[in-house]
Amino acid sequence: MQMEDDTPLKIIQILPALDAGGVERGTVEFARELVARGHESIVISNGGRQVERLEAEGSRHIRMPVHRKSLRSLAQVRPLRRLLAELKPDIIHVRSRAPAWIAWLAWRKLPAATRPRLVSTVHGMYSVNAYSAIMTKTEHIIAISDCVHDYITQNYGIAAQRITRVYRGLDPGVFHQEGDDSAWREQLFNEYPQLRGKRLLLMPGRLSRWKGQEAFLDVMQRLGQIRPDCHGIVVGAAEANKQHYLKELLDKRQALGLDEQVTFVGHRSDIQAFYRLADITCHLSNKAEPFGRTVPEALACECPVIAYDRGGASESLHAAFPDGLVEADNVDAFAQRADELLRRDSADIRLPEQFYLQYQTEATLAVYRQLLSQA
Repeated sequence: MQMEDDTPLKIIQILPALDAGGVERGTVEFARELVARGHESIVISNGGRQVERLEAEGSRHIRMPVHRKSLRSLAQVRPLRRLLAELKPDIIHVRSRAPAWIAWLAWRKLPAATRPRLVSTVHGMYSVNAYSAIMTKTEHIIAISDCVHDYITQNYGIAAQRITRVYRGLDPGVFHQEGDDSAWREQLFNEYPQLRGKRLLLMPGRLSRWKGQEAFLDVMQRLGQIRPDCHGIVVGAAEANKQHYLKELLDKRQALGLDEQVTFVGHRSDIQAFYRLADITCHLSNKAEPFGRTVPEALACECPVIAYDRGGASESLHAAFPDGLVEADNVDAFAQRADELLRRDSADIRLPEQFYLQYQTEATLAVYRQLLSQA
């Protein structure tokens, strides 16, 4: 069936839930873009706090318990198959392993001549096993970065023509906001007076051992020896079962003598304002991230970023601000680069269009239409 570029499509996205998280937010933003282009958007998940926003922006949400990593989830295969036969979508797009198993088992028993096309997005470098391999059983695979693309081909032997790299796109309406931040800044400085008048280094991300908050404290300790005008801000909260890690970080801050130089502000919903406030955003994950969304987010706000030269974060910096790349796990080099950037009057940041939501939407729709044009 040959599809014209302006033919409206019915698209189902399936993921575990619609709570907080980059995959969830990306799903909702992509759904909004589909609706804006005249397509019918349906999302199947176990629900969550973003359902209200999803529906307000024109998509339909269908609640199904597709989130459990359990054999009990196989009970959802037949109900989903009946639902797919009723809805008759053009595309099923799976975004996580547990619901991908349910969707694939439901899809493969539909009549081959009339069933929808099946697409997956691989959002991470999953452990290599039979459970994860479900993400490669779809008709086409979207990888969110070149390093994820390479990981799939190397570990699952998937032909390159079955994979398309599409970066997770930023919503320019969030990160290109025009306006005056002065009232927001004054409120922040009133709450945290230790930030006023300082050169600010931002460390965004949930508190997790692999995210690099410990390395950030080491960077601040070294930088403070040559730049006493610097202050570090850690934005992010620890999950309920990781409160002990927050205590470890606070203890380390005290041991390094950084109680007056590093501030933990917890979870914030105004991260884009912090990007605009900061002199430098830091990315210090101790393993390769599949994408590293804080890097292009900060760059979109014209905030220089320093990151280790590996993984998806490296790809963003190579494309937009290569001066921010340093040798992986070299804390001394990281602190030295921060000092160098703070001495500059400006930074040459040029984030390419493929890191924005419009490009992601068009590239994903191109994948859909290519599949639909095939016999």
